[in-house]
Amino acid sequence: MSRLRPCIDLHEGRVKQIVGGTLTDKGAATNFVSDRDPAYFAELYRRYDLRGGHVIKLGPGNDAAARAALAAWPGGLQVGGGITAANAAGWIAAGAGKVIVTSFVFSDGELKCENLNALLDAVGREHLVLDLSCRRRADGDYFVVTDRWQKFTNLKIEKAVFEELAASSSEFLVHAVDVEGRRAGVDARLLNMLADYSPIPCVYAGGVASLDDVELIEQAGGGRVDYTVGSALDIFGGDLAFDALAVRGC
Repeated sequence: MSRLRPCIDLHEGRVKQIVGGTLTDKGAATNFVSDRDPAYFAELYRRYDLRGGHVIKLGPGNDAAARAALAAWPGGLQVGGGITAANAAGWIAAGAGKVIVTSFVFSDGELKCENLNALLDAVGREHLVLDLSCRRRADGDYFVVTDRWQKFTNLKIEKAVFEELAASSSEFLVHAVDVEGRRAGVDARLLNMLADYSPIPCVYAGGVASLDDVELIEQAGGGRVDYTVGSALDIFGGDLAFDALAVRGC
């Protein structure tokens, strides 16, 4: 059965939910801004023993907030956003179970093997999650995107890529950027691909609006793809009850 992986998205030091693909230096389209601090959500997830959740730093000014969340549940959460070989070990020391990496590894539109190897040297495969968040091009193919999901790389979502990168990562995180934050349904086609392509644990994010969407994730992903839910949850201003989903996804 697929498991819920909770999230704490940080923007300008606050817990927020934004619309995927809208984040720029000037801001982002925002669905929700919480009056709770990051540690509150980390402690909530800890009470349900929802391990492997994601603390995502959306731009600068979020380090202190991320550290507060990690301190509230050492080892229970992963952290992403601006992770490099130079700072990855520091985030593990700060309490992250794993670090999530995109732009440092997929730079200038291509996979940088030397950067990936440097990360492996710094924290080891067991502490590394590769973020293969993607957007669909006009021809229908999905490609990994970086730099706040604004830049396409030349890395196509296909089975050979997942098999190759699995040797250097303990799991994958994949946001379906085209539906992320829109609460308009999940990308079933991408889910089918993830279930077929990934030989290691894989987490899907994007578009969940109801329990029907969660069931679709379980069906399309064959129970092999975990999921994260953001804007749809009542703790983030939505209608989907976190308590019910947390118990289901434990």
